[in-house]
Amino acid sequence: MGYVTSQDGTRIAYSTTGSGPALIIVDGALCHRAFGPAAQLAQALAPHFTVYTYDRRGRGESGNTAPYDVAREVEDIAALVERAGGKAHLFGMSSGGALVAEAVHRGVPVARYAIYESPMVVDGTHAPMPADLPDRVRRAVAEDRRSDAVKMFMDYVGTPKVVTTIMRVTPPWKKLKAVAHTLPHDFALVGELQRGQKPPADRWSGARAPGLVIAGGKSPEYMRNSQAVLAETLPSAELTVLPGQTHMVKAKVTAPVLVDFFGR
Repeated sequence: MGYVTSQDGTRIAYSTTGSGPALIIVDGALCHRAFGPAAQLAQALAPHFTVYTYDRRGRGESGNTAPYDVAREVEDIAALVERAGGKAHLFGMSSGGALVAEAVHRGVPVARYAIYESPMVVDGTHAPMPADLPDRVRRAVAEDRRSDAVKMFMDYVGTPKVVTTIMRVTPPWKKLKAVAHTLPHDFALVGELQRGQKPPADRWSGARAPGLVIAGGKSPEYMRNSQAVLAETLPSAELTVLPGQTHMVKAKVTAPVLVDFFGR
């Protein structure tokens, strides 16, 4: 494990494994190095890349300097890219995909990048995010009602209520609560993309590196539709749909796709 210092002085914790070109994995909501799909994915990619996994600010062993701004998370990635030698591949999952798109758009030196189902609502196949949801979650966190904050998030993303009820009495729930205060960070990233309309054509006009947008073939229609729109909007991106897959990233299925794309 090591640390890089971001532009605002925040220490960002990271780990590396493997050898080859640098590849940085960016987690989605509530995940970090010790919790989520990144560790298994890193092991699957290690024969081909030097894989960097890191704790997004506010999670795990990374700092959380206030106030939050999406630009600060972009700077975190830039610091990791610099540590990796000045240029790297990026792979972002869920809201981490939105962060990757933002980083490439804002000029972080990237060789190639890939995004797995960045959360977007671009048409009428899914209701837009309730306008008051980010504030309700933020208030719950401020009042130390972390379970309520996680539950509100789970309800919005479509987790069946019976699953949420069971999870609340299992050990992983404690890990989710521990990073509940970072949910507003993810809302800041994806809120503008959850309004039921397509993003402006020039939304990521600076993202000139070759990109890959990945959708799961068994994901809901709104997610598949939104990933097609994302691939169309990003200047140099292509779309691939993984048959039988959902929003849950499976290393054995996703890793070969990334090896092929980043190896071109």
